[in-house]
Amino acid sequence: MAIQITDATLDEVLKTDKLVMIDFWAEWCGPCRMVSPIIEQLAEEYKDKVVIGKIDVDENNEATEKFGIRNIPTVLFIKNGQVVDKIIGAADKRLFVDKINALL
Repeated sequence: MAIQITDATLDEVLKTDKLVMIDFWAEWCGPCRMVSPIIEQLAEEYKDKVVIGKIDVDENNEATEKFGIRNIPTVLFIKNGQVVDKIIGAADKRLFVDKINALL
C-alpha cells in the first residue's frame, strides 16, 4: 500500500537512499482516481525497492509548492532528494514500470 505523505512527513520520507515515487493527487480529480489503483499495485510490487507514496494537494500546500505542482495527477520520481523524472496526467501502468526500472 502506498504511504500517505504529508507536509510534516515529507522530509523524513525523502531521507531514504531508495528511489521515491510520489503521486500528487486530490479526491475530486477524475484522472487521479484512474491512476490511484496503479500506484497501489506498484507500491505492492516494488515494496522492497521503491518508496511509493501519495500527497493530497488540497491538504499539503507546502509539499505542493516545494515541487511546483501545477497539474494533477503528477507523479515525481526522486533520488537523493532530487527530482529525476516525472509523469504529468493519467498514464498506463507500463509507463510507470518503465520509468521505475530505468531509475533503479
